[in-house]
Amino acid sequence: MKTLITILFLSLLSSPGWSETFDDLVERDGGYYKKFSEVPFSGKITGLVTGNFKNGKEEGEWVGYWNNGHLWWKGNWKNGWREGVWVECWDGGQLLTKGNYKNGKQEGAWVGYNRDRTLNEDGSGIFKNGVKISD
Repeated sequence: MKTLITILFLSLLSSPGWSETFDDLVERDGGYYKKFSEVPFSGKITGLVTGNFKNGKEEGEWVGYWNNGHLWWKGNWKNGWREGVWVECWDGGQLLTKGNYKNGKQEGAWVGYNRDRTLNEDGSGIFKNGVKISD
């Protein structure tokens, strides 16, 4: 009986149900905290959005999915800012936007598409410091 209880306890500890989700966190003072905690959250969250936090800020690769399982967005974060290649998709899976971020702002060439897969001219072009500077 003691062995059975130990096995059940260990299986519950290794269960994915014990992982954190965005619903377990609150945003305040520019960072994320576990509910009822005063310590900035560090660790992994899972669910429709998966990624890591370090000291309450997003860090590293993150992925978000639509409820239907299609990719919603994928990109990297550095100290709470979007950084590097970023891809966003429509809920049907087709590409919405693709480009780079630097310090949380669009930088360089970006391409955007409408739902009907035609080029979205407002979302496409060359960006510097988050401002579109040319088509």
